[in-house]
Amino acid sequence: MKSRAVAVLLALVHLNSSPSQALAAGCQSDLALFSGRGEPVRVRVEIADTAPERARGLMFRRQLPPGRGMLFIYETPQPVSFWMRNTLIPLDMIFIDARGEVRHVHPMARPLDETAIPGAAPGDPAPERLMVLEVPGGDATRLGIFKGMVLSHPGLPQDRALAPCD
Repeated sequence: MKSRAVAVLLALVHLNSSPSQALAAGCQSDLALFSGRGEPVRVRVEIADTAPERARGLMFRRQLPPGRGMLFIYETPQPVSFWMRNTLIPLDMIFIDARGEVRHVHPMARPLDETAIPGAAPGDPAPERLMVLEVPGGDATRLGIFKGMVLSHPGLPQDRALAPCD
């Protein structure tokens, strides 16, 4: 009887909590948490938040496990573009604004291709990005990460974040 009461209480707590509350409870610097439709999406990340780390990125890596990625964090929102110079594996690039909203997803960037990949789709009225998440090619679709989802991460300005950590 006692275990049933606990189960009912847990169910009520779950029903009354919002996705962003659930995300905030799990905010960690090495974890990108996305909310949108359905269950939150979790990606374990390495952080690239200095100019040398961002310049090197995932160059020369021969593999990147599914569900893992590199989160590029800039000091201020800015227009960004990426390329695949010296990058040996296909990647999906997820471009995120300063509020944590996914604004653009570029799937399956080709290894070693030096063509610029813009962080904003044509006509985007706010092309500045604070973060870019690179994951293995195909992972954005496999995990269900899409434009309009919201990232919860301590690297976002929490006073502007759509899903703050606090």
